[in-house]
Amino acid sequence: MTEVMSGIAPYIYVSTRMRVRKAKLIPREEYLRMLNMGLPEFTRLIEELEYKREIDELSASFKGVDLIENAMSWNLAKEYQRVIALAPGEMKGFTRDYLHKWDIQNILSILRGKELGFSDGKIRAVLVPAGALDAPTLDRLVAESSVDRIVEQLPIKQLSAILSEGLSEALETHSFGKLENELYKYYYATLIKAARGGMKGGRPFLKYVMFEIDIKNITSVFRMRAQGGDNAAQQNIWIPGGSFKPEELERLSSVESTDEVVDSLKKKIKVTVLLDALESMREKKPIYSIESALIAAQLNQMDKVSKRNPFSISPLLVYLERKKYEVSNLRAIARGKEAGLSAEILEKYLVM
Repeated sequence: MTEVMSGIAPYIYVSTRMRVRKAKLIPREEYLRMLNMGLPEFTRLIEELEYKREIDELSASFKGVDLIENAMSWNLAKEYQRVIALAPGEMKGFTRDYLHKWDIQNILSILRGKELGFSDGKIRAVLVPAGALDAPTLDRLVAESSVDRIVEQLPIKQLSAILSEGLSEALETHSFGKLENELYKYYYATLIKAARGGMKGGRPFLKYVMFEIDIKNITSVFRMRAQGGDNAAQQNIWIPGGSFKPEELERLSSVESTDEVVDSLKKKIKVTVLLDALESMREKKPIYSIESALIAAQLNQMDKVSKRNPFSISPLLVYLERKKYEVSNLRAIARGKEAGLSAEILEKYLVM
C-alpha cells in the first residue's frame, strides 16, 4: 500500500499506524495487576495477549518461563521487521540504522555467554533478532566453538573490526566493557552521520539521537559515581555527539557533591522532563532508581516530540522504544515471579 502513495501521505499513514500500535501496549494499571498475580495466572494472561502466536510456535521447544522469554523476544523481532516494512523512503533507512543497536546487544550477549560457559540454548533465549543479523545468522554464531571464531564469522565487518582490535584485552581482563563502549560509539557516530546526510526527516532524527546520547552519558556519570568514579577515564566510556564534553563528564563522575553534579548537568539541558528528573537526583538514590527516572524522562520527551512532529520519524521511534520496554517488563515479571521476588521489589525494575 505504501508503494503507491507519494508526498506526505506515506508518513501520515505510518505515523497513524504507529500511534494505533502504541495505544495497544500494556498500560501501567495492567502491570500493577500482573505484579499481584501468581506465576500460573500471569502465564495464562500472557498467552491471551498478542504473544499467543509465538508461544504456540515455540511450545514444542521451550517450557515455562523459558517459553515466555523466547516467545516475547521472537514477537519483538517480528514486530520490528513489520515496522521496517511499513516505513517509507528515508524513514526506512533511519529505522534500520536505529535498530542496529540490537546487533550490538546480540553480539555482546553471545560473546559474554560463551565466555561464561552458558549453554547455546541459554544464550539464544536472550537474543532478539531485530537488527541486520537475522535468527539463522545468530544461530550460526552461537554454534561457533570460540569467541575468536564468532568475531571472525561476524558478517558486519565494521563491528568485526572493532571487536578484533580489543578482543585480546577483553579476554585477558574477563570484561567486554571497553569493547561495548567502542561499539556504541561507532553506532551513535553512524546515526549522526545518517541524520546529517541531508535526507528528509534528518533533523528530528538527529535531535533524538543527541538526546539519547545525553541520557546514556548522564546514566554513565551516576553509574561511575556509584562505583567510586575512578575508572571512567580508563574505560573511555563517554559517547561523543551530545551536549557534554568527555572531560566534563569525567569530572562530574568523581566530584563529591551531588548538588554540583546536578547543577552542572542542568546548565546544558533544556528539556523540561529531564531537568525535573535531574532535580530529583539531589537525594541519595540507588542506581536502578536513577536509571528508571532517566528512562522515564527519555520516553516522556519522545512522546512530546512525537506530538509536535506527528508526521515524522518520531511516532515510529516512540513505538519502537515503548514496545521494547513492554517486552522487557514482561520478561522481568516472569523471571522475578519464578525467583519468588515480591511485587514491591519487582515494581522498582519496571518501566511504566
